[in-house]
Amino acid sequence: MTRSEDARSGPSALAQWIGLGAVVGGLCGGASALFLFLLDRATRFRETHEAIVYTLPVAGLAIGWIYERWGQPIKGGNNLVIDTIHDDGPELPLRMAPMVLIGTVLTHLFGGSAGREGTAVQMGASLSDWVSHRLGLEGSLRRQLLAAGVAGGFGSVFGTPIAGAVFGLEFIVLGQIEYQALVPALVASLVGDLVTRALGIVHTPYPAAPSLPLTPLLLGKWALFAVAIALATMAFIELTHFLKKQGERRIPRLPLRMFVGGVVVVLLWKLLGTSDYLGLGVPTIVRAFHDPSLPTTAFAAKLLFTAVTLGAGFLGGEVTPLFFVGAALGNALARALDLPLALGAGVGLAAVFAAASNTPLALSIMAMELLGGNVFPHVVIVCVLAYLLTGHRSIYPAQRLRFGKGGKRLSHPTTLGDLGAKAAEPEPEDEPR
Repeated sequence: MTRSEDARSGPSALAQWIGLGAVVGGLCGGASALFLFLLDRATRFRETHEAIVYTLPVAGLAIGWIYERWGQPIKGGNNLVIDTIHDDGPELPLRMAPMVLIGTVLTHLFGGSAGREGTAVQMGASLSDWVSHRLGLEGSLRRQLLAAGVAGGFGSVFGTPIAGAVFGLEFIVLGQIEYQALVPALVASLVGDLVTRALGIVHTPYPAAPSLPLTPLLLGKWALFAVAIALATMAFIELTHFLKKQGERRIPRLPLRMFVGGVVVVLLWKLLGTSDYLGLGVPTIVRAFHDPSLPTTAFAAKLLFTAVTLGAGFLGGEVTPLFFVGAALGNALARALDLPLALGAGVGLAAVFAAASNTPLALSIMAMELLGGNVFPHVVIVCVLAYLLTGHRSIYPAQRLRFGKGGKRLSHPTTLGDLGAKAAEPEPEDEPR
């Protein structure tokens, strides 16, 4: 027997959502702990055996073949999760969790520049949908539990449970928070984080942001800062989408696209003569908080490595690479605008991903969880401005839009991907007279 709506209210509904959220959070926390453990081992192995990077094209060929053969139902990734939440589509295949986990670990093992949030979100969503279907949940109950899975995955993989909860509610529809899923998302994110930590995972510590009072001059600096952040974000989104679109058009087979992408990453690696831009790049992110000698072009190099890796079809996410881009760009901007390095890097770290994913609230909260309360007013200002300046772009083209960023209501909800496609269409020519 299925349940499409929950007629109960008050304490009964609260108990239900706490229970369901805890179950989903436990599954997400366990999956994230396993993922982070394997990712750490893969990264350490690559760093001590750098010759393995030369085999990235062959690894891409193998991963692509596996995904082409068995991964077609899950090829949409995070966009499939968003579509399923909105359209009440078929059950997300449980195979999504192990396949995306293994694919991402292999991407990092061989040197691809990718993140981890995409993996955590997809694992959380597929596990929560498995729970929904085993319990016969449908309609709004299923959608709310899917949002909880997203929150549990995001919060547990980064150790930021409050940001994880808000991200699970904010990233589905641009400019709108799905409050109906608030309780299960919060519970899943909190429980997921507790489980991950209990299983021995230690997250990267970041320096606390210094205290700096807001002044008119500082507000002007943050406005310039936000413009630079928005430009970098737009460059990443447009380049990644362009490479993916051109790759699919010119090289239809996924294994071959990943092989070519792997070759390009290896060539970039040798051309720049450093391994700083492979994998997650966490050491450079931490370095951005205190090193005034960090190359000013570091953000652009990481942006290029990541766009090529993800555009070719390798598995992973965008968060940590965009943290790298934001922190490195923030470091350079802090030096140019006479801002504290730790504050500039911290604000940049959050703002690039906030603009790229259209989640300014979640990333402002995430910055506070990672860097302390001093960063909060500054990061909110930059995240919101960068979010607005980036326009109707996203690393998740399936995000729905009901109100434009200028406040105009659309006649009907549309995806950002469809909106971009319509904007790119040429205007019809006037009829000849």
